[in-house]
Amino acid sequence: MSDSASKPRPQFRNISVPQILSYRLPLAGKSSILHRVSGALLFLCLPLVIVPLFALSVTSPETYASIAGWVSNPLCKLVLLVLVWGYLHHFCAGIRYLILDLHIGMDKVSAQKSAGLVFGVSLALTLVFGLKLFGVW
Repeated sequence: MSDSASKPRPQFRNISVPQILSYRLPLAGKSSILHRVSGALLFLCLPLVIVPLFALSVTSPETYASIAGWVSNPLCKLVLLVLVWGYLHHFCAGIRYLILDLHIGMDKVSAQKSAGLVFGVSLALTLVFGLKLFGVW
């Protein structure tokens, strides 16, 4: 017989929704989750929004004019702005993950800085494209 005492079994308790919502992710974790969300958004919107709009816009000048009229709606512009943000965030975070795959910036401080840089660059670029989309210049 063994001399070791039996170890207490780990206890797994149910976690409620308020406990999950109060959990604070680090900035790198938020960047990772939003990278996945933006990728899913782009994947789902590709056959539903992006390809049909592109197909209609290159068919003829009349269909292009009708798409341009449709896109002038502010609600449609907001949907396009969300798609622009999704693309830009996914692109910037993808570059971050390529750099992390090269084992650059793997420590905690560098990872937090690069996640903050992803948010800053993607939001700044979204602001620039949003201003252009809404006709500021």
